[in-house]
Amino acid sequence: MRRRAMLGLAATAAIAPPARAEATLDALLGRYVGAYVDGVNRVRYAAWKNAAADLAALDAWIAEAAARRPSGMARAEAFAYWANLYNALTLMVVLQRYPVRSIRDIRSTGVPFDPRQFIGPWRTRLVTVEGRRLSLDDIEHETMRPTFRDPRVHYAVNCASIGCPNLRPRTWRAATLEQDLDAAAADFVNHARGVTVLPDGRLRVSSIYRWFREDFGGDDAGVVAHLRRHAAPALVARLSAGTVIAEDIYDWTLNDAGEPPRG
Repeated sequence: MRRRAMLGLAATAAIAPPARAEATLDALLGRYVGAYVDGVNRVRYAAWKNAAADLAALDAWIAEAAARRPSGMARAEAFAYWANLYNALTLMVVLQRYPVRSIRDIRSTGVPFDPRQFIGPWRTRLVTVEGRRLSLDDIEHETMRPTFRDPRVHYAVNCASIGCPNLRPRTWRAATLEQDLDAAAADFVNHARGVTVLPDGRLRVSSIYRWFREDFGGDDAGVVAHLRRHAAPALVARLSAGTVIAEDIYDWTLNDAGEPPRG
């Protein structure tokens, strides 16, 4: 019965105006994503999992998004579209399998000969957009990164982990995209997950800057230049072109709500 209701909502969403659909996702994110005292935005997965109507609403939003034509969108609108779709699909994948300790505990399916199937759900083809069946990796690495060539892609998509840049409690919008991307970059760079200056002056950085170094200038100097671009004055003063990156870290623990939100 619940599945039939979800399909009915999905069909309705497929013809809903995009602005109304974005408002739906905004409401869901606002209800379940919160800022916590450690500076990490966390998701109330247990509450969402127990809310059948809100699970159906997420499914319906994804169905509506899949029916749109990003190839005909302006650059900022397309960027926002793909980032929102990626994040909604990630939430859906986690909610379907919750409780899990990490998104990496969820294996990919439908790709039996792909060795990466064992390290997370990113290879499973989840959605069809303009006739293409896409996985999360397809959206991020085959669509967003080569299309937009903007390192801030990495601050826009969220992999449901503590080590990832924050999941926003609202959707990305074309009208405010540039300032919102800069704000997301600054939020991460100025948090210990992004960069920490060690006692000897070298840096501990997020593994994002190693995994995708080519997006951040191709070498340590390029990464440091990117960090300086988004760093607060106190951090800028401690970064120079000659700053050495000593190590990188990443926490794959699920960004699950575990303490009361601040305020």
